[in-house]
Amino acid sequence: MANVISLDSILGVGELKAAAEAPPTAAASGCASSSCGSSDGPADMAPEVWEKVKNHPCYSEEAHHYFARMHVAVAPACNIQCNYCNRKYDCSNESRPGVVSEKLTPDQALRKIMAVAKEIPQLSVIGIAGPGDSLAAGGKNTFKTFEMLAKKAPDLKLCLSTNGLALPDHVDTIANYNIDHVTITINMVDPEVGQHIYPWIFHDHKRWTGLDAAKILHERQMLGLEMLTSRGILVKVNSVMIPGINDEHLMDVNKAVKSRGAFLHNIMPLISDPAHGTHFGLTGQRGPTAQELKVLQDQCEGGAKLMRHCRQCRADAVGLLGEDRGSEFTIDQIEAMGEVEYDQEAARTYREHVEGERAGRHAAKAAAQADVAETVGTEVQPILIAVATKGGERINEHFGHAKEFQIYEVGPKGAKFVGHRRVDQYCEGGSGDEDALGGVLSAINDCTAVFVAKIGGCPSQNLKDAGIEPVDRFAFEYIEESALTYFKDYAERLGQGAINAREGQDAVIRTGAFTARRA
Repeated sequence: MANVISLDSILGVGELKAAAEAPPTAAASGCASSSCGSSDGPADMAPEVWEKVKNHPCYSEEAHHYFARMHVAVAPACNIQCNYCNRKYDCSNESRPGVVSEKLTPDQALRKIMAVAKEIPQLSVIGIAGPGDSLAAGGKNTFKTFEMLAKKAPDLKLCLSTNGLALPDHVDTIANYNIDHVTITINMVDPEVGQHIYPWIFHDHKRWTGLDAAKILHERQMLGLEMLTSRGILVKVNSVMIPGINDEHLMDVNKAVKSRGAFLHNIMPLISDPAHGTHFGLTGQRGPTAQELKVLQDQCEGGAKLMRHCRQCRADAVGLLGEDRGSEFTIDQIEAMGEVEYDQEAARTYREHVEGERAGRHAAKAAAQADVAETVGTEVQPILIAVATKGGERINEHFGHAKEFQIYEVGPKGAKFVGHRRVDQYCEGGSGDEDALGGVLSAINDCTAVFVAKIGGCPSQNLKDAGIEPVDRFAFEYIEESALTYFKDYAERLGQGAINAREGQDAVIRTGAFTARRA
């Protein structure tokens, strides 16, 4: 078994098997947060729903620490144009929807999936997200790929993403192929707003523009959503936050998709770099700041459950969320491997390991939250903490090696994941890059502390000078329990007057940056 990324990024093959055979730990006690959205555990949903989401890194925030996904680029055609999309652009150092380095046939996709599954036992989901629309051109390549895959690796979850225009025509086929997860990109429920996002659509053998195009798209999206949820298919709705166009309107979108049974709502920041050649990029449309995005997401709490751990992946992404190992599995490399068989036993062993770990994790998080709730008054305001992590829900990354920081909000009611911030790696070749350090500071400028496995003296002092506390005393421990322990101590120091609450500034969201490529 190669390249196993275990729960703490340390376990090897023998340890993984031993852990899987070990007796289970304490019983799960559900979610540790009172408003945890996609962090919900088995106690928060029907058993059949939990079975569908527990190993899906996009539908479960908890699962994204442990499980990998793979997108296969078999659907190049698209039936709409979005002002934030330009599929002609590709760069191996970019991570954003619609970008691929190689388009695949269904046969090539199957061979690639088999090769990836052999190298990455954490793989649990195969998705088709373009580079166009998975259901354009009749969804021929999409369904052919899934048909072949179901025979070779029936335990891998099937997932597709669509703009929804052609969705109503394919819901029966989706259900027949046992595709349990569908993502629809819905940026508006008011065509007056939509006409500023979509210049045209192609529907019923005709190109439509302006308000007419937005009306048709809206009607088809709502119909498709209702048809899917009526069949028990889990739907995640993606929405791109575009300041000045649909930012305030997305609260209405959240309510509308919740009323139609959407399982999750993922509000993503606009990627608008002019270098990508999109309409919004070339006309100067800005994306949101970190605080603008968080405020909107917080305002939507109570509506459809929110996904906050999205990485806006490439249409050929491979690996854990926040990394992309696609360059290890090009067509030429796959051809050189010859025939590869799926090792279902390796995947099963890893999943059993995760199951055993999860039970104790739920109980430990609940206990830590209860301790904070008993000892910290509700008048203490929540704080944000940045975490350097390689995965497994642990603080296990060196500050200088981090290419992203996961952001947790910690307060009297508990700790919850609220986002991530991409950064340039500070330390390469044994020395620090001051420019990169400035980028890190701007990315976590709203945080009170940063948790790391290790940090050097120079960046540590720079963080302190910026009012951000570097914390390495929880190295290799679990994130949420450590965050709650820190918050309890923070509240005590605050009450004693030893420290002052930090007035954090707004932070910069860096979108479209490639992250966590493996050496």
